[in-house]
Amino acid sequence: MDKSAEATRLEEARVQGLPWRKWGPYLSERQWGTVREDYSEWGDAWNFFTHDQARSRAYRWGEDGIAGISDDKQRLCFALALWNGKDPILKERLFGLTNSEGNHGEDVKEYYFYLDSTPTHSYMKYLYKYPQAAYPYADLVETNRRRSRDEMEYELLDTGVFNENRYFDVFVEYAKDGPEDMLVRITAVNRGPDAAELHLLPTLWFRNDWSAWIAASNRAAEKPILKQIEAAAGTSAVAVTHPLLGEYIFSCEGDVPLLFTENETNHEMLFPGQKQKNESLHVKDGINNCVVQGNQGSVNPGKQGTKVAAHYHIIAGTGQTKSIRLRLSSSSPERKGKPFGKQFDDVFTDRLRETDEFYKSITPPSLGEDSAKVMRQALGGMLLSKQFFFFDGDNWLDEHHSNPLHTGYRNSRNSEWYHMLNQDIISMPDKWEYPWYAAWDLAFHTLPLAIVDPDFAKQQMELMLRAAYLHPNGQMPAYEWNFSDVNPPVHAFATLFLHRTEQALRGETDLDFLKLTFNKLLLNFTWWVNRKDRFGKNVFEGGFLGLDNIGVFDRSSPLPTGGHLEQADGTAWMALFSQNMLELALEITLHDPTYEPMIMKFAEHFYYIGSAMNKHGQDGMWDEEDGFYYDLLRLPDGSSQRLKVRSMVGLLPLCATTVTEKSMRERIPQTIAMVQERLRRIPELKETIHPTGVGHYGVAERGIMALVNPDRLRRILTKMLDENEFLSPYGIRSLSKFHEQHPFVLNVGGHEYRVDYLPAESNTGMFGGNSNWRGPVWMPVNALIIRALLNFYLYYGDNFKIECPTGSGKLKNLFEVSKEISDRLTRIFLRDDHGRRPVYGGTKKFQQDPHWRDYISFYEYFHGDNGAGLGASHQTGWTGLIASMMRLFSSTTAERALELGKMAAFIETAAIARGAKAKVAATAT
Repeated sequence: MDKSAEATRLEEARVQGLPWRKWGPYLSERQWGTVREDYSEWGDAWNFFTHDQARSRAYRWGEDGIAGISDDKQRLCFALALWNGKDPILKERLFGLTNSEGNHGEDVKEYYFYLDSTPTHSYMKYLYKYPQAAYPYADLVETNRRRSRDEMEYELLDTGVFNENRYFDVFVEYAKDGPEDMLVRITAVNRGPDAAELHLLPTLWFRNDWSAWIAASNRAAEKPILKQIEAAAGTSAVAVTHPLLGEYIFSCEGDVPLLFTENETNHEMLFPGQKQKNESLHVKDGINNCVVQGNQGSVNPGKQGTKVAAHYHIIAGTGQTKSIRLRLSSSSPERKGKPFGKQFDDVFTDRLRETDEFYKSITPPSLGEDSAKVMRQALGGMLLSKQFFFFDGDNWLDEHHSNPLHTGYRNSRNSEWYHMLNQDIISMPDKWEYPWYAAWDLAFHTLPLAIVDPDFAKQQMELMLRAAYLHPNGQMPAYEWNFSDVNPPVHAFATLFLHRTEQALRGETDLDFLKLTFNKLLLNFTWWVNRKDRFGKNVFEGGFLGLDNIGVFDRSSPLPTGGHLEQADGTAWMALFSQNMLELALEITLHDPTYEPMIMKFAEHFYYIGSAMNKHGQDGMWDEEDGFYYDLLRLPDGSSQRLKVRSMVGLLPLCATTVTEKSMRERIPQTIAMVQERLRRIPELKETIHPTGVGHYGVAERGIMALVNPDRLRRILTKMLDENEFLSPYGIRSLSKFHEQHPFVLNVGGHEYRVDYLPAESNTGMFGGNSNWRGPVWMPVNALIIRALLNFYLYYGDNFKIECPTGSGKLKNLFEVSKEISDRLTRIFLRDDHGRRPVYGGTKKFQQDPHWRDYISFYEYFHGDNGAGLGASHQTGWTGLIASMMRLFSSTTAERALELGKMAAFIETAAIARGAKAKVAATAT
């Protein structure tokens, strides 16, 4: 069967090792203000390296830019800079507010969109909307700073800078004519009523790894160079020479001025009075100073350096389109003489057609046109959210005098992570707001990534388990602000998902992948048991666990009451972790029987956790009166109190649910007998969990492992599906709307602590104040709830139905309930009957303007009542899960789910791809 062109490239990368992914969208969108670049004594990352300094100050650990690309070690970078003739500086990078400047924390104040990408980045498309008036930097900072947490954010549209459509749409497209041949097309469209000028400065530069201030262990032995060379008529060209990367030619269409400088810090301007002098006459801000200030001496007349920009100055009439073409290719004779021409445009035509074919091959035919576009933008956005992440823990801590391997060190941020050496391409949550990996985010990223690139998804899963990431004690790094924080343990769940995806798609089991991840996850599981179960009672802590401000207290800090929390979510996560590890052990045992004892090990863990969590009376997390799970506050005097906040914390126990097929149990009869014997001898272990084992099998004799029994399941779902509690028109809320009229209030030592239902932004500074788990809808936990309901459905079939919504009189089985939740989540992004997309709330420009309304931003979380996007605006990362949900429920029916069991979704979606490939082959024939 013939493959699509993109599928062939993926196969060539996997089997032959062709470097199709070597070049990609690997630049950050904000390197300034990151922990890695923070060398302050006080750990104030936002203010140590600012946006204003970034044009003049060389970065230490990475690079940023607009619509940029780099190689996979970020040695050579390319991005677009712009100037409208009015801004005080070149637009070289996206602007946004720091955490202290924004009334809801840090926030990018630009409009840009990830429009398209293939997995190998053979085609990519990005849109940036650039105002023709001076960008209102000061207005944004000052106005937002004056606003309280109870007020709306002041956005770029609010400043009036886009009035009368006085802006340029700037499209940046890439197409590969080979793994080392990148074609670039930049198209600017004047949307305004009058002619306007625009300076386009496509810029090529090397990441600085040669300066004397870089530690010897990471300093290059030889400085790379960019140098103008002779080129064919109508072309300007630069020779690129790097000791490790090799040689390339950067070709620019037209006889265009090339401005050269060095990617080195302007010490004398930034830090006057200090002894350190500039390393070169021409420094990082040289191109900015030449174009904006007219200082011709700030660029190198010798036409060489480590940073170069081609300077295109255009005047575009109203509605007029202007394009420029560029090419970066490995140095070869046939490329030097003819970088442009018809062949150039043909490559773009071919790659776009192949991209269309690729997405058609993975999109269910039953999806409508608008839904298919949303799914494609979600997946394209995920692919464009990759970033090179560089962090040498030993080196960084040395430079901060905080390395515990050295005498006289001072303890500081991440001191215990000196073993780390991260230098990889990683899927980021949001390349501006969160330009650093987060462990549990990354696990969720792999689910939609597996739709388009299963190999990259698996590589991302392995990454956090490598010795250069995973702590020797087994802890997984959380994120750079504090690697020692604790994220929910969802990597085993994601590993199972990737395994089943590959089984369905390729009909094979990657046993090496399963064993590698299982063995490393075993270390992580042991760390959890030894570090987060304070008294060995099988109840777990963990702190904030990714849910930021969901608790009445900051759960990662000492409690104002004293004592400690036994966390319903932490304990539920560990029950799910146990189930996932059991399933992984079972899958491996089918090929290697030496893993069979691990099945028993993790079955025992699950039963011990279930018994502890579901304990009767005041010592348990289950509240019989309320029919809900709560965190349990253990006070220093030995007493306990449930913190009765109806939140996602109490819904997560639902998620510790999995079913076992009869055929799988029959493969391990001895282990099944051992489990049954253990439950016979210690019957307390099964008293409060869902009935299981002989006499309690479900549809098709499926077994079940679930924390919640049928009665508790029904009681929890009654609240969860109540539109006056958790069920929003746009998914499951993170906090019950019950608390809108009934806030949870606790007085401690004369201080009031309270939790109100807040469907939009947070009103507290807890965890920076830029996220809110007190009402909005969050995609990852909704996805886990859907998974749990589907597992329950495989067990019950139509034997369990419940009102959905509560009080509606409409009885639904749990497949129908899960689809209802998915449909509500999908509704966030789709046009409604009035042509509005809920994700854009009341912003008229996005709802009505044809040049805005179909460009989708996949926000961090969503308003609990109206579905408007909130938080980070480009967190396609886990919000990209919407693509997985759309694909699942467009390809799988309840009947097929019962017939095929857990593999139903994977088999049905794989069949879509196989069917599309068959059509491609037939068309070719």
